[in-house]
Amino acid sequence: MHAFTGHIACDSASNSELIVVLRDEVGEPFGVLYIDSPIFGRFSEEDAREMERAAEIISDKIRHLT
Repeated sequence: MHAFTGHIACDSASNSELIVVLRDEVGEPFGVLYIDSPIFGRFSEEDAREMERAAEIISDKIRHLT
């Protein structure tokens, strides 16, 4: 992630990130769910799948509030 030109880290100690998009009922993005870690390679494919599931749950709950 440090090699990506234009990347803005929330924490200079961050060496791994996992970011998933929150979407409305038609699939338009309205936010992100973001975690980072100072440990290189911290997040696995399973972590990514679980974060995607969490994003679905959060998106669904927010849609029902509006």
